[in-house]
Amino acid sequence: MKTEQTPVLIVGGGLTGLSAAVFLAHHGVSALLVERHTDTSTHPKARAINPRTMELYRAVGMEERVRAGRSPISGNTDLVHVETLAGTERMRMPNASPDDIGRISPAQWTLIDQNQLEPILRARAVEAGADVRFHTRVDALEEDTDGVLARVTDLSTGTTSQIRARYVIAADGSRSPLREMLGIGTHGRGTITNLVSFFFEADLDEVLRGRKLVAAYVNNPEVRGTIIPLDNDRRWVINVSFFPDQGQGPEDFTEERCTALVRAAVGVPDLQLKIESVDMPAWDISARVADSFATRRVFVAGDAAHVMPPTGAFGASTGIQDVYNLAWKLALVLSGTAGPALLESYDAERRPVAEETVRQSMLRFAVREGKEYHEVAKELLGETTMTFGYCYPSGAFAREEGAPGVLVEDPGHPSGAPGTRAPHLVLDGPDGPLPVSDLFADGFTLLVDAAAGPWPKAVEQEAGALGVTLRTVHVGPGHRHTDRDGEFRQRYGLMPGGAVLVRPDGFVGWRATTGRSGAVDRAAVEALRALLDRD
Repeated sequence: MKTEQTPVLIVGGGLTGLSAAVFLAHHGVSALLVERHTDTSTHPKARAINPRTMELYRAVGMEERVRAGRSPISGNTDLVHVETLAGTERMRMPNASPDDIGRISPAQWTLIDQNQLEPILRARAVEAGADVRFHTRVDALEEDTDGVLARVTDLSTGTTSQIRARYVIAADGSRSPLREMLGIGTHGRGTITNLVSFFFEADLDEVLRGRKLVAAYVNNPEVRGTIIPLDNDRRWVINVSFFPDQGQGPEDFTEERCTALVRAAVGVPDLQLKIESVDMPAWDISARVADSFATRRVFVAGDAAHVMPPTGAFGASTGIQDVYNLAWKLALVLSGTAGPALLESYDAERRPVAEETVRQSMLRFAVREGKEYHEVAKELLGETTMTFGYCYPSGAFAREEGAPGVLVEDPGHPSGAPGTRAPHLVLDGPDGPLPVSDLFADGFTLLVDAAAGPWPKAVEQEAGALGVTLRTVHVGPGHRHTDRDGEFRQRYGLMPGGAVLVRPDGFVGWRATTGRSGAVDRAAVEALRALLDRD
């Protein structure tokens, strides 16, 4: 049997798997991706990419390409909870304005349908050197101390072969066959509701009353579901819940039944409409998290690692952020620059974030299902906090003595502590304004206050000896990069001469609040070596 070799095998060609291929290629790792379906998704599914994820696409040079493929509804802002679309609104969940987001990020929300984004990612992955194979199924997986052996079948020919990989990323969806093969269980509420989706055409201008819908969550005695615009004109999709325990099934959704449900959801009994199709497969909204995100050499990501209600639009972005966290770590371990313990931080960092994100999605979904906002408000975290403020309580960073292992912080008032996203800051550089996050994508970055002495040179030398790409950026008067009104010190929690080491994923790995001690260079080097598992 033919056996191929690859550094990383990615199983799953959805948003998470294709993003993994792009991110690995950015770090110089050629991956082989297999996907059992014949092509990318034909259904809109996920429709929004949050600003943190857009930062990641920006980091690999894809921000404009992704934005160019955005949905016709990309200018829409209204997310409403209603009994019917024609009736009064129950409520609107609070959401951040572009100005709010602009104060903490160089990126914004991008509304782009999954069936538009996946081909963009696939094309970019192939351009960057990834081997992408659709209509290919993984039948078996066997780990050993040196790698993973996968048996795969080309479904177009029936040919079976083997792929030998150093590491595997399992991004094969919520029912993940690979997770099952590995014996990794899940926990959580499980299936919350079963749904069918169908497309319809109708003129809803009168009931919209000028609203530019992203989605309308409908809840009344006749229908529970979501109405979503497709073209901002006459085409819509509605997702409708059904209840198997009441004897209901997808076969009940005849054209006549679908017509009645649309009318009940819109609130116009004689609405003129055309049902486009009633043959789409049923699906479900679930809440589950994998018990572990990793074995020795297989890493579970995206829906294979966590599934959550779509309320909040966290699901796709959380999966993409999983593999961004993982890609730079795999690249350093594969090159021999880092030891294998660096990869252990993937589960330690990403699983707690997934747990909280699922919880927050569930709180938002409870409002969709009829719960009053005030009943969940105390536990509900704001959009920007969940998008930018999640923290890693433990992982590949030098945790400061006495620091609490918090899971979230307010990104508008960041701490700058290790384990948090490096705070947004616009520097004045030689070529004009520069978001500080634009410095992070290609390696480690040492941000140093202008008052620091010559000690960063020693860190640069040690990083070079370790084979690490490290850029030192002095911030302040007399240097190429200056900040405005001392924002660098303030936002990163520094005193004169302080510094932070930022990881390639934009998270703070180490901090010295002041650089006046002669031991700062040794502390920085020790932190870098520990992070890389090079002790």
